[in-house]
Amino acid sequence: MIHECLKRAEEEMVLRNYSRKTIKSYCSAIRDYLGYYPEGERFCSVENLRRYLLMKQEKGYAPQTVNLSLMAVKFYYLQTLKLRVRIDLKFAKRSKKLPVVLSREEIGRVIESIANIKHRTMISLAYGAGLRVSEVVRLRVQDLQFDEGTIHVKQAKGKKDRLTLLPEKLMEDLKLFTVGKPGSDYLFNSERGGRLVEKSIQNVFDRAVKATGVTKPATFHSLRHSFATHVLENGVDVRYVQSLLGHQNIRTTQLYTQVTSNKLKTIKSPL
Repeated sequence: MIHECLKRAEEEMVLRNYSRKTIKSYCSAIRDYLGYYPEGERFCSVENLRRYLLMKQEKGYAPQTVNLSLMAVKFYYLQTLKLRVRIDLKFAKRSKKLPVVLSREEIGRVIESIANIKHRTMISLAYGAGLRVSEVVRLRVQDLQFDEGTIHVKQAKGKKDRLTLLPEKLMEDLKLFTVGKPGSDYLFNSERGGRLVEKSIQNVFDRAVKATGVTKPATFHSLRHSFATHVLENGVDVRYVQSLLGHQNIRTTQLYTQVTSNKLKTIKSPL
């Protein structure tokens, strides 16, 4: 029965054009919940759901994971089964951690340590254009607009398109990857042809960070954090940065103003 429930929920999400990542996450959360409460396949008990979320919190699950479970189960009951039930449960409060930002010098060391030109260009582009790893590996030749100096990022997070910067320093290297390719081809192909796996370029970045002795807990996404922070430090208005990153809410972008160093350097410690 659980299999049928998941199939129905998945079909509903496909019809609503949810991303594959969201569908996978929601189905996993629904499967886990119904594993605890099999009777919940057809009937909604808000009390059972409340207890389930409390159990998640008591076991030390991150607030984001608890919230995902709540959203997935609510989708199952309200959107898939179309039950007329009031699920008045609040989301778990998320911790407000500052993003990990690499300095310009650290970024330079990481990039210079990568010998493979394709890998070096991909990581340079992620930083220079503020791209997510999924956006880098999905870039197609036609997405690069060399004359305008822009990149057309298509169907990114939230199924949204946006324009971002095409770094001038990378143009010649990037043109090498477009030679002889049709516009619909991936910009960065795997050795076997087709699109690169995200994990492969993430591993390249992780190895480069370790090799250069950077001690910050940086991930590939830190390149995007660093782009936003450094652009703000250059004096670009936060609303332009919001557009380049594709943030729906300006408050998400404003988080980077807390880690910019320019203003901090002007403040004298009383010690």
